[in-house]
Amino acid sequence: MLRNFLKITLRNLIKNKLYSTINIFGLSIGIVCSILIWLWVADEASFDKFLPRYKNLHQVWVHATFDGKVNTWRSIPLPAYEAMKTANSSIINSTVTGWGGDKLLTVDETRVIKQGYYVSEEFLEMFEYPLISGDPATVLDDPYSIVISQSLAQTLFKNEDPLGKIIRLEDQANLNVTGILRDVPNNSSFEFEYLVPWKQREILNEWVVNNKTNWGNYSFQVFVELSNEQAQASVDETIATMLAENGEDDMPRRLFLHPMERWRLHSNFVNGVAKEGRNDHVKLFSVIAIFILVIACINFMNLATARSERRAREVGIRKSLGSTRKYLILQFIGESLVISIISFVLAIAMTELVLPAYNNLVDKELFVDYQSWEFWQIGFSIIFLTGILAGSYPAFYLSSFRPVETLKGTIKVGRGATSPRKILVVMQFGFSILLLVSTVVIFRQIELVKDRDLGYDQSNLISIDYSDELAENYDVLKTQLLQSGAVDAVTRSNSRITSINSNNFLSWPGKPENLKVIFTTISTEYDYCKTMGVKVLHGRDFSKEFSTDTSAIVINKTALDLMGLEDPIGTTLDLWGDKRQLIGVVDNVIMGSPYQEVKPLFMIVNPNWINAITVRLKNNGSMNENIKTVESIFDRYNPAYPFDYQFADVEFQRKFDTINMTQSLATIFSLLAIFITGLGLFGLASFTAEQRTKEIGIRKVLGASILGLIGLMSKDFSKLVLIGFLISTPVTWYLLDQYLERYPIRVDVQWWIFPIVGVVALVFSLLIVGNQAGRVARANPARSLRDE
Repeated sequence: MLRNFLKITLRNLIKNKLYSTINIFGLSIGIVCSILIWLWVADEASFDKFLPRYKNLHQVWVHATFDGKVNTWRSIPLPAYEAMKTANSSIINSTVTGWGGDKLLTVDETRVIKQGYYVSEEFLEMFEYPLISGDPATVLDDPYSIVISQSLAQTLFKNEDPLGKIIRLEDQANLNVTGILRDVPNNSSFEFEYLVPWKQREILNEWVVNNKTNWGNYSFQVFVELSNEQAQASVDETIATMLAENGEDDMPRRLFLHPMERWRLHSNFVNGVAKEGRNDHVKLFSVIAIFILVIACINFMNLATARSERRAREVGIRKSLGSTRKYLILQFIGESLVISIISFVLAIAMTELVLPAYNNLVDKELFVDYQSWEFWQIGFSIIFLTGILAGSYPAFYLSSFRPVETLKGTIKVGRGATSPRKILVVMQFGFSILLLVSTVVIFRQIELVKDRDLGYDQSNLISIDYSDELAENYDVLKTQLLQSGAVDAVTRSNSRITSINSNNFLSWPGKPENLKVIFTTISTEYDYCKTMGVKVLHGRDFSKEFSTDTSAIVINKTALDLMGLEDPIGTTLDLWGDKRQLIGVVDNVIMGSPYQEVKPLFMIVNPNWINAITVRLKNNGSMNENIKTVESIFDRYNPAYPFDYQFADVEFQRKFDTINMTQSLATIFSLLAIFITGLGLFGLASFTAEQRTKEIGIRKVLGASILGLIGLMSKDFSKLVLIGFLISTPVTWYLLDQYLERYPIRVDVQWWIFPIVGVVALVFSLLIVGNQAGRVARANPARSLRDE
């Protein structure tokens, strides 16, 4: 029986090569899309799940109410680290970490810059990143110890045993290797290649020691481990008032725990409420995967029923020979499962083929784990779901034919199935139009933001990380850079022009007592505006010619508008209890998210609060030569560090990584959806052409033209596209409007996009339908009418 069934299935596939190819190829593309999206979604959802106690680990965040809303951030005062240990009996442990960053590591002649963290000694006990060598309870106890990854150990020590070896950190301290970590997976919220004890940071940086009892400095990350998953509510209640109890009562503030399992996908807070964040993208692409797979299944249904007349006699003969409807249903579903299996195998091969390009697009290292039971569960689920979903409708439809009618040729094949197929095609076009419009709108959103006035000149602007040697030699370094002929201007500041490292409160004359506003804070020295290309609107920039500028302050236009100062220059502002004279107002500069309005900003002179040097290269057509010149000067005064620089325009473009990825994926999947929809339309057009062959023959005998016949057949399909367009337009507009709500700077969903996309869809459908209609219209009517 099984052998007979397989023979029939294979014969049908071979007999109808074109339709078999379309079925298998269409399903394969749908399955490939589903696999690729599933790999991305699974990776996003797997973040930190490899840690044994991830459900019990939390970061301490703060809600602060000011400026008419609840603001949320993850940086809290350092004293909370120790206070957490005794705050609630459900808190097993707490740890404090830095924010991570690139540091210079030196072993003999080998110098590398790698990313790592300063962490307190409890870190590895709580997070349990697997150690190859070393005890997590003691490996970070010594202030002069360091724990490195397997890859870093290979880089620095080759095949030697790294334990007990010395690594020089930032040309400041010699650290003893006390532990070796397995390489941290890519799906980790913490990305690092080494860990240095927090005690070492206290030795190197007096500022950290000074803040051990300061509840007013929100600059540290604190994490806690709870005894069980259910303890969060009680701990939140306990720690909510910790800040107020320690003197932070100038505004409503509340500490709370943010679970590790929500860090990746649910870390976006709006007015104190956790929003979806990256989970929006997970849901979006999951829905796209489902719809593309459904569209591929719809194609199978349409193509199967389009060829139903060819199998009607087969059904009649089988029924007359004793086959039951149940057996026929199983046969047709079985054929569908065979096609689904073949499609799945082909899809696996196609997935492996496109996976490298896909990884490059989504910036991940995804792979199909064939040894994973979860993969095969999903694989078999796809096979059976697509097989049954795609084959059930044709199976029940074909098996319902009456043998007498089919054998006499009196059955009107497809009349009862036309409406469901048309509905399915309407769904296909509706979804395809949604994806196409989304692609256009996302593209316009990206272009809107990229076309914003940045407020500075990105061209030829590079930044270099600061070091103690650069601090000691900065004046002579700057002088030689300016005399080199390769540089127009040089400055130093606490952050690069493309990022914001600090925010603080500022007071001004006439400010309402209850108004609290966060200001972006730039600590710099001289020539900042000249180097960055920032326009000074009022007053002047900081200058060496004015010794009082060390106690002066400069604000941006947004800050001036907020303060409402009519004659701002000379106004006294209050910063951290000190009075500062306002000497200048600069234009707004986009440093943070390009999708948000520019926040109020102030700048001060503080050469002790510096993290980067920024250099504007001359625009003389010799970029490489200029960089080599700058490198030689930096090597002279910063010999311990390799010359590592970043272009401002490249750094700025990274802010678009997520939305660029969304646009690219939306474009690819919308084109695939349109392609698969075209296959479905081809099937429906084929079915209609077969059903109307004799009608077309009669019309042609009576004098109808080929163009007239093509127009006659195309009219019905044009209606389907129009209906799909009308249904999808309001749905698409609503969904896109909701999606764009996350961006304060956003485009409107313009009405003209819809008719343009609608026309594209209509032309696409008419080309497919016209091809099939033309084939029938050009046929010799004598062949279709010879039985009459």
